[in-house]
Amino acid sequence: MSVRSLAALRRTDANTADYRRVTMFLHFLSLWPHIFPVVMCCPRSVMHRNLQDRNGTSIRFLAVGDWGGLPHPPYSTPVQQATARGMGRAAQDMGADFVLALGDNFYFTGVDSVEDPRFQETFERVFTARSLHVPWYVIAGNHDHHGDVRAQIAYSRVSERWHFPELYYELKFGVPGGPGPTLTVLMVDTVLLCGSSDDFADGGPRGPADAAGAGRQLRWLRRRMEASRADFLLVAGHYPVWSVAEHGPTRCLLEELRPLLVKHRATAYLSGHDHNLQYLEESGVGYVVSGAGNFVENSTRHWAHVPPGALRFFSGQSSPLGGFAHVEVTQERMVITFIQARGSSLYRASLPPRGVNLFAAP
Repeated sequence: MSVRSLAALRRTDANTADYRRVTMFLHFLSLWPHIFPVVMCCPRSVMHRNLQDRNGTSIRFLAVGDWGGLPHPPYSTPVQQATARGMGRAAQDMGADFVLALGDNFYFTGVDSVEDPRFQETFERVFTARSLHVPWYVIAGNHDHHGDVRAQIAYSRVSERWHFPELYYELKFGVPGGPGPTLTVLMVDTVLLCGSSDDFADGGPRGPADAAGAGRQLRWLRRRMEASRADFLLVAGHYPVWSVAEHGPTRCLLEELRPLLVKHRATAYLSGHDHNLQYLEESGVGYVVSGAGNFVENSTRHWAHVPPGALRFFSGQSSPLGGFAHVEVTQERMVITFIQARGSSLYRASLPPRGVNLFAAP
């Protein structure tokens, strides 16, 4: 509507109601650019996925962290290349409906923009197996936060398999075979929660840069865990809760996250950050460390800093050239298999639904 038409409405008493409607509409349009970002910035609470594997009986996925290549040619490491090949074989032979990417997606300073060539050089051209062209659900690590994390989120609109809707979000899956058990995965940003870390110093988070943002995420996580009725409840983040390796346990997560995992009987917590494979059990919760996607470290300097008897498995030898975890969820249990890049199964743990009190023996 033109300014002249609007003035005509003002001069005509009979059109007062029309004038008010038009001005309210124009006012709304002026506010829309301010409203829209608020709507878009909120974390996605629920993402429903219906999966049907070849047997129609389970959900299967891979979990890999610290897989982010190099910032200079050839933009990948031998460990990353071997891990990518091993993941492709495992996805083909054992099945994989999706991949959980547990942070440090691009070493050493993340990406600069959604057009950053690292998306091609370190991701698309490395994980090329057809079996890996499934959804990749992504969270950020400390090295990703050194760059533009929002660019990684924006890449979700470019790649069909890259899914990173917000810094933290929830995934829900129904186990194939009927209306029975469900799987919920809460993808959290441990850097937002605990702060960044310097791997070349002590490696420990130094406290959140945004205390208000950390508080919002923690409240969101608490609400989602309290509300969850899933038979299998997983939380996935970059920093480990428990670890015997170079970085060791994360104090912030021991204080803020571990009590929630125990209180709400989470099935397991999955993480990376330490560049090896570990499995621990403590207070009824399984702890998976899968951080051998790009580098491998054999350090066990924090062996005495985890509860006695909690560590069930550790692998940090460089000769297998990395590794990852394969997870299968059925009506009866969740089975975690640690696999070295060359294909050998290293260790297997079996976890029951949340309604069962005792863990089955691995």
